[in-house]
Amino acid sequence: MDEYFEEFRMNMKYYREQRGFSQADLAIQANSSNGMIGNIESGKARPSFQSIVNIAKALGIHPADLFLRNSSQSSKHTKEVLNSELLPLVKDFINRTF
Repeated sequence: MDEYFEEFRMNMKYYREQRGFSQADLAIQANSSNGMIGNIESGKARPSFQSIVNIAKALGIHPADLFLRNSSQSSKHTKEVLNSELLPLVKDFINRTF
């Protein structure tokens, strides 16, 4: 369980810095306290489920991205590739076969 928390706090800091947010900025946007955000990032506190959702929303990401960086983007990319590349091939095959 500690490895997940370590990933979470590193990803939270990564996305916070990518957005140009200070800990105080994130705290305001996530309806949290500056101290709580700092304590999460330093490993002294663990967020509640609601805090995870609020932090993700404030950072403009899917909550899963806080545990596995860019996981929602990978899923989105996979869907785009399937729709743009595989689906036309399947449709073409169906049209030629039937």
